[in-house]
Amino acid sequence: MTNLRPAIKLLSDDAVTRIVDEALSVLGKVGVYIENEEAKDLVSSSGGRALGNGRVAIPPDLAKRAIETAPSRVSIYCRDGQTCVTLGGMQINFDPGSAAINILDSDTGDIRQPVTHDLVRFARLTEALENIDAQSTSMVPADVPRSIADRYRLYIALKNCTKPVVTGTFAVDAFAPMRDMLAAVAGGEEKLRERPMAIFDACPSPPLKWSNLTTQALLDCARSGLPAEIVSMPLLGATAPAAIAGGLVQHAAEAIAGVVIHQLARPGSPIIYGGSPAVFDMRTSTTPMGAIETMMLDCAYAQIGRTLGLPTHAYMALSDAKTVDAQAGLETGIGAVLAALAGVNMISGPGMLDFESCQSPEKLAIDNEICGMAKRLVQGIAVEEPLASDLYGDLSVGDLFLTSPDTLARIRSEFYYPSDVIERHERDSWRARGSKTAFQRAKERVEHLLASHPPAILPEDVSRELDRIMLTDARSHGVEGLALGV
Repeated sequence: MTNLRPAIKLLSDDAVTRIVDEALSVLGKVGVYIENEEAKDLVSSSGGRALGNGRVAIPPDLAKRAIETAPSRVSIYCRDGQTCVTLGGMQINFDPGSAAINILDSDTGDIRQPVTHDLVRFARLTEALENIDAQSTSMVPADVPRSIADRYRLYIALKNCTKPVVTGTFAVDAFAPMRDMLAAVAGGEEKLRERPMAIFDACPSPPLKWSNLTTQALLDCARSGLPAEIVSMPLLGATAPAAIAGGLVQHAAEAIAGVVIHQLARPGSPIIYGGSPAVFDMRTSTTPMGAIETMMLDCAYAQIGRTLGLPTHAYMALSDAKTVDAQAGLETGIGAVLAALAGVNMISGPGMLDFESCQSPEKLAIDNEICGMAKRLVQGIAVEEPLASDLYGDLSVGDLFLTSPDTLARIRSEFYYPSDVIERHERDSWRARGSKTAFQRAKERVEHLLASHPPAILPEDVSRELDRIMLTDARSHGVEGLALGV
């Protein structure tokens, strides 16, 4: 008998239809601003209508055709060419959020700018955490020039972790060297096309604008066969309507416009319907990712994306807290569980704090356990025959259930056993072990994992080729003496 997979839906089928229809109406009447001339020409020559001032109207039939050509499932591969992540349906996967500008220093308890050493440790930690399915270019390194930071952080990721990577470009000229690095690891461009190892984020600017940089990312990904991930970011009450349903209309319009541009460049190329929207807290002028309304937005647009037949993504399982505290736990836990129940295919955010601006290795270790619990939740409850065979035995035997064949057969599949990051001892035992907080236990686990898991070394020839690509690109930007070999 198949397990019932627990799930939630925040919208009725009729509401989804109304939101999509209104998004298509907005695209057809208001249009979208496209800064990239090639993309603008693609849309215009395929039935779009120039409105002036860079705006192009996208008729509903063009949008629907583009959605239909996009694949409903996307597979991302590990460094060894094996499938690691499949996006589609209700499958869930977790990766750390990307592009944080700070790291929470576990020794000082304060934030600082991350450097190469931090990126290396974070990639290696991600490799060792069993419930984190993909890595990300997690932080922006402060010890290399900004002009090469996007390709350098991918270089670090590929050198130190075998898991597929969620990344993105900061400049139009970054895609080529990043693609070349991925191809070097995959064994060539054709093999990379067949077995893509990375997802590239592309973020429209609210309201209803696709910049030259993000549009070029869509075009480059489509033609290279590398999955693009649309990260639409309407801010409800500031750069989008305050009503959640209105924000969903804007999100859908921006995302569908991206799908159109992408599919016109190469029909059938993999694309993911994602985002990082938020509600605007007018009391603090901040963008709380841990707000319940933000999570509702995410779950609802994932439902819309799935209805459109597209793989989905959301920034959830993260927190706005400034340190690893109770707020960090409650926001991350609620987000992870809601994302899992909503069937978000790629859930970005474990490890993140402070409005997506900060990463914490210790929080990532704690969040790994949250992700494990969320994965167990959506496995559901197995109802198989016999249901309770132990109850038909000799119930006078005190340890019957502890030692029965049925218990021994099921104990691993039925229960999720967290690491020592989660405290389950009796109080006296906890005191005897040092009365450690969750953060202290997580810090110890981080150090243990980094010490006990050997680095994920690349073959020497591949490593040298990555070095060559990175150094060549750095020199083209006037950067000499870049320290490599990490």
